[in-house]
Parts: sequence; C-alpha cells; structure tokens
Amino acid sequence: MAILLLGLSMGSCRKGRGKAQEARQEDFAAKKMLQGIWVDEDEQDVAFKAKGDTIYYPDSTSQPVYFQIFDDTLVLHGANEAKYPIVKQTRHLFVFRNQNGDEVRCVLSDDPDDATFFSTKHPLPINQNQLIKRDTVIMYGGERYHCYVQVNPTTYKVSSPTYNDDGVEVDNVYYDNIINFNVYHGADRLFGGDFNKRQFSKWVPAEFLRSSILSDLTFDHCDSQGIHYTASLIKPGDSMGSYQVDVMVSYNGHLRIALK
Repeated sequence: MAILLLGLSMGSCRKGRGKAQEARQEDFAAKKMLQGIWVDEDEQDVAFKAKGDTIYYPDSTSQPVYFQIFDDTLVLHGANEAKYPIVKQTRHLFVFRNQNGDEVRCVLSDDPDDATFFSTKHPLPINQNQLIKRDTVIMYGGERYHCYVQVNPTTYKVSSPTYNDDGVEVDNVYYDNIINFNVYHGADRLFGGDFNKRQFSKWVPAEFLRSSILSDLTFDHCDSQGIHYTASLIKPGDSMGSYQVDVMVSYNGHLRIALK
C-alpha cells in the first residue's frame, strides 16, 4: 500500500515538471545496481534498502520514498523533491553527496541479519503508542470534582520531513491523537467531549497545526474561574516546536480555551 500511494503521489508530481524534465531518460541500469541493503562505510550502520522503485529506511518513522536516477543524480520524491549527485556507483559501492556537499560512502551489505531492520514496523506517535487513561480528584472550595482524561491514538498521519544521519531528507511519520475529557461534580457531569487538534485552530497558526500532533492533556491548576488543563500540541522532530493551550472548565460546566 505504501508503494502504491507513493506511486500515485509521484504521478501527480510529474504533471508540473515541464517538457525538459519529461524528456530525460531514467537510468534503469543504475537503478538495478542500487537494489539491495546498503551500509554506511564510515559508521557501519544500515543506511537504506532499495527495492524496485522504492527506498526504505531502517527507522520506524521514515516513510518509504519513490526514487529515480537521471544521469549522475539520485532523485527522491518525498514531501519535497530532493536531488543528490552520484560520485561513484558500482554493484558494491555507492557514493553520493548529501545536502551539505559531504560525500556519503555506502557499501552493499552481505550480512543477512541486516534484513531484520526492515521488518514490518508501526510508526510510534510522540509520547503515546498506547491508550492512556488518567483519573484526577480535585478539591476546591470544599467541593470535590473528578476529572477523566483518555488519550486515544488514531491512524491520522502527520509527516515531518527531516534529515537522517547520512544527510538525506526523509519523511518521518507520526500519528495524531484524539483526547476525551470529562469533568464530574459528584454524579453530575459538568463537561464531556472529545478534542482533536483542529479545535485549536483559533489559537495555533495553521502552518504549525498541519505538521503537529495533539500530544496530551494534563491537569495544571484550579482557581476561582474553574479547572485548568494544558493541551500540548507538538511539532514532531522539533524539540522547541510546541504550543501550550489552556483548556478550562468552569464550575458551571462552561468551556474556555486560551493560549497560555
């Protein structure tokens, strides 16, 4: 399915490339030589696997990518089209320049155990990968409130282009979450509902929202206005990329959302 989707997206990309690029002839002999598992010669780490028209990466979050070879250039058709000059290519040696101009030397693997790096894996959402439930009892003004949070991982994918250790751009994939939140006062439910990241579009810039996930909803504090939780929207692959949004439920059940 991943290869099919990449092929379909590739077809849509081809339309806008212009007649000059369409006239180029793909080097199928070079593509055939690239088939197999390749190891970084310096680090001795598995770098990638080429199979058919697709390059696979050993880490679980990097998407397979459709590739072509034109003249002496490796072209990867991910979220962005990336081109890498080929310095030397034989059946057992592949040398190219990454985006910094550094030479990356890869040798064809002869270790059958390297195939285990490409066994079926499921991308992990940030700080999730399982159903998370939290119950919190809050006392305020002599009254007892019971809050329930349930973080539900979804199949909604968020792509985050980044560079791997070889300086090659790869598309990392993460899964977004839906968070269920309920607040009770005794037997009375003051508030209940599901949150997804689109509900924060008023407080989070659209560009950031598209490439972020709703990671968690955690208790912050309570005051005279109500019970405050913090919704964390995190941009994968960017340790500084996050928005913290205040989600408050008043003691009469009204919801208020504001940027912290």
